[in-house]
Amino acid sequence: MKFALDEQQRDFAASIDAALGAADLPGALRAWSDGDVAPGRKVWEQLADLGVTALIVPEKYDGLDAHPVDLVVALERLGRWCVPGPVTESIAVAPILLADDQRSAELSSGELIATVALPPHTPRAVDAQAAGLVLLATGDGVSEADAGGCHRSVDPSRRLYDVAATGATWQADIQRAFEFGALATAAQLVGAAEALLDATVEYAKQRAQFGRVIGSYQAIKHKLADVHIAIELARPLVYGAALSLEPREVSAAKAAASDAGLLAARSALQTHGAIGFTQEYDLSLWLLRVQALRSAWGTPEAHRCRVLEAL
Repeated sequence: MKFALDEQQRDFAASIDAALGAADLPGALRAWSDGDVAPGRKVWEQLADLGVTALIVPEKYDGLDAHPVDLVVALERLGRWCVPGPVTESIAVAPILLADDQRSAELSSGELIATVALPPHTPRAVDAQAAGLVLLATGDGVSEADAGGCHRSVDPSRRLYDVAATGATWQADIQRAFEFGALATAAQLVGAAEALLDATVEYAKQRAQFGRVIGSYQAIKHKLADVHIAIELARPLVYGAALSLEPREVSAAKAAASDAGLLAARSALQTHGAIGFTQEYDLSLWLLRVQALRSAWGTPEAHRCRVLEAL
């Protein structure tokens, strides 16, 4: 049996890469950090045109009702390009929480961007200032919520908001929503790690030290090979979790993807040196995004605990 993406899924990933590669994602991300969401919304419009925002929405609301593997394919590419906004929350989690709500059609079309707080692992809603709908999911059910105090994330493009429930509560599969949230975040971490590795490899081919490009040194080669191995170990766990959606497998995938992202970030920073610390250099955007996503939808430690409990 061959476990691999089919041609349609590979073409889908390539179309996302083509669209986002032609956009100025670093510029949109910096504008988003400064409170200007207009460039980022244009990116979301492109995602809607590609069907990304409709992936998990039921067909009766003009969605694609796609398999979780298709979601992972898309979210990995969005992590690769560091798309701003509540990506996990709006694309992967909100469609499950809204379920039979008519607003699912707006999610599908991209007209509506939603964000979600789901305590205890996701106690605050990210990017509530840019979302048209804020949801709070607890053991009692799901309700609309108002955003309160704003908290700065390690990633300045991801503002976190306290939320308070408003209005009536409805029932939804909150556990499934959490699994989708953790899975989608893991996929983004794999994509971000891949982007960091690619950028570091290219930099190692250009930067010279002691009369040789640093990529020719064995220590650098080994460091980058370790990152590649970590990514290739995490990726099948993420896709395996998409097939089963078992909590143990989702948590194993999130922990492995977090480790791969952290290793990629550390190796990128060590290889680039001081330039990696500067805000003007695009590498910093991915470094900060990895740090933020590692703790989003459950820390690596929390997910390891879930794996141990399941065993």
